[in-house]
Amino acid sequence: QVQLVESGGGLVQPGGSLRLSCAASGFTFGYSHMHWVRQAPGKGLEWVSSIDTGSGITNYADPVKGRFSISRDNAKNTLYLQMNSLKPEDTGLYYCATHCGSRSTQCNYWGQGTQVTVSS
Repeated sequence: QVQLVESGGGLVQPGGSLRLSCAASGFTFGYSHMHWVRQAPGKGLEWVSSIDTGSGITNYADPVKGRFSISRDNAKNTLYLQMNSLKPEDTGLYYCATHCGSRSTQCNYWGQGTQVTVSS
């Protein structure tokens, strides 16, 4: 049974940083591309970032490029999202997901999400 459990969200001031984690189990994490997807209040899902199996190829949505960094530790079955220079528009529920289309919110497996709120 695939399980994805996010953590690390919280309230942060604009310009601050957060590091999200996603603990994965129930599938071959090391052989799976992983994604972060977010949903702002009252809006639809937005693909944020993805990483390939070997951490060699990463992709980012334009709004987060240069501020967010995705990484993974295959030995720990854990995905990360380092978020720097946070803006109020980054506020939302952040999901870890896998088995997704390229740069897509069409994913087969999702975590429960972790809330990120950027506010002064």
